[in-house]
Amino acid sequence: MAETGKTVRCVVVTPEKAVLDEPATYVTVPLFDGELGVQPGRAALIGRLGAGELRLTTAAGTRRYFVEAGFVQVRADVVTVLTARAVPAAEVTADKAAAAAAEAEALPSGNAVERANKTKAQERARGMKQVAAKA
Repeated sequence: MAETGKTVRCVVVTPEKAVLDEPATYVTVPLFDGELGVQPGRAALIGRLGAGELRLTTAAGTRRYFVEAGFVQVRADVVTVLTARAVPAAEVTADKAAAAAAEAEALPSGNAVERANKTKAQERARGMKQVAAKA
């Protein structure tokens, strides 16, 4: 159990900008095969991020974000998320998730590269749908 008053720093970076850099008492990140919860004192690790919901628990409450696939590193009470896209969960609606799913289904899948792109787009749409469902 984490010590009272201790925090982890959550840093979310996309290719365009640093989206988030703030302390939290608990951070939950979506991995490609489940979720990872991080509290102060967590052992170091590197993991493959999946599309889904990033949650920060702070003294002010819980903040939610949608993040796309990427990587997460936990080291010295710092959670660093490297992702192509991160937006506040409130911006992810059921309509946007449905549109992303339709776009993913419309993608061609004639060769290995096209199939990989289609699978990635489908995973992104599923993550958006899960985030939108919790709104």
